[in-house]
Amino acid sequence: MNPAKQVFKAALPLLERGLSLADRAFSQFIQPRRLKGKLILQMYVGWGTPTNVELSGRVLLPRDMRPAQKGDPRWRNFRNIMRRLFSREVGGVKVTAILDGLNASAVSDLDGFFTLKFQPAVPLPGGWHDATLSIHGREGTSSRARVQIVDRARFGIISDLDDTVIQSDVTSVPRMLSTVLTGNARTRSPFAGVGALYRALTREDQERNPIFYVSSSPWNFFDLLWQFLDYRRIPLGPLFLRNWGADLLKGHGGYKHGVIEQIFQRFPDLPFVLVGDSGEKDPEIYAEVVRQHPGRVLAVYIRDVNEAHRDESVLKLREEVRKAGADLVLAHDSLNAASHAMSMGLITPLEFRSVLTSVARTYET
Repeated sequence: MNPAKQVFKAALPLLERGLSLADRAFSQFIQPRRLKGKLILQMYVGWGTPTNVELSGRVLLPRDMRPAQKGDPRWRNFRNIMRRLFSREVGGVKVTAILDGLNASAVSDLDGFFTLKFQPAVPLPGGWHDATLSIHGREGTSSRARVQIVDRARFGIISDLDDTVIQSDVTSVPRMLSTVLTGNARTRSPFAGVGALYRALTREDQERNPIFYVSSSPWNFFDLLWQFLDYRRIPLGPLFLRNWGADLLKGHGGYKHGVIEQIFQRFPDLPFVLVGDSGEKDPEIYAEVVRQHPGRVLAVYIRDVNEAHRDESVLKLREEVRKAGADLVLAHDSLNAASHAMSMGLITPLEFRSVLTSVARTYET
């Protein structure tokens, strides 16, 4: 480790503590004033088993943004991104919820986050459910949230988002900033065939295999990412994002690995397919998961984002992963991953042809 990294690592706890104290002081000043205003609930996606369900969200002051359109000018998209980033969160607010007749409540923290937990005595059926939430003591604050309950499934999928599903150009900072800051849910582009591949893996027309998205993007972008997935017909599932603030200083790898561990623990009998890209640390993170959980990972698909110096290290990891009992495929496009998935019986030949058609159609245009 070079000296600069050593200094940063040593100073990180102090920096985090300083930011935490500053944030707390600011919150103590501003929160009583925000509590007097109109409040809204930003709901995320609930997830869990028939007997253990978790649903998170955030209490915020309203922000003025009209639904995204494909023809929106870049300046409007940039303004909306800034409004998302500089959210006005409200702590100390009691939120109540009803899920299939079950009641739960929680109080938002200083960043506006809250987590509701349901543990039904009678198991809930698998599939999608709707929960109704409201702010205690405030009329007109009712909101709905989607909840995915996993009961019977053949396997699950854990996928990154940026440069795995969504083209973000993370290997080029200027292009990435231009793409992220001036695009919206309808102008951002998915990789060729990714929707068809994920629809095949999840088997939406049969017993659904659940998909989970784990990204280092901040929770402030949740609505943009959810709208993107829905608009592009990419299977929906719970999103695990990061808190915008001191948490982002803790690094990408530890955060993502921790979320994957949480998902693995919640579904101890479910094997998984892991999907990521070679631009960051996905190969290393997934290789470690394979080593720690022998037999739990069916395949690892890494999208090659054209970093030549990374290919060699990823190919070395492929050998390590293979020794641990799984295949790591460095895929140039969704078709490479689909071919391997078909050879393993994860998707059918008909589903492979749908991915082939989708990729070919994209390249023709």
